[in-house]
Amino acid sequence: MSANSSTDNPASAVRYALETTRATAICPFHANVTVRVGDDAAETHAYLRARNIIKGDGTTWEPEVLREEIKRQLGDAADGACPECAALQIRQAPRSA
Repeated sequence: MSANSSTDNPASAVRYALETTRATAICPFHANVTVRVGDDAAETHAYLRARNIIKGDGTTWEPEVLREEIKRQLGDAADGACPECAALQIRQAPRSA
């Protein structure tokens, strides 16, 4: 995704910023799962990047809108690991006798 296509709305800019700063990652096996890495510095950098992307395009979104969108996307992301992968590992674990 180019930076120009991510300024259509705050959700796109935030998603792009979170992914490119590595604050979040998409599970390589489950494309519908976003994982929160847990790096506070990357999350702060993502906010600044999203703000700069939007400012650079001339679009103005209120800072509170960006903060709320980052909070929403980070809240929706799985913490640290893909829950679908974890569930598969539990089902495939060998049972001890």
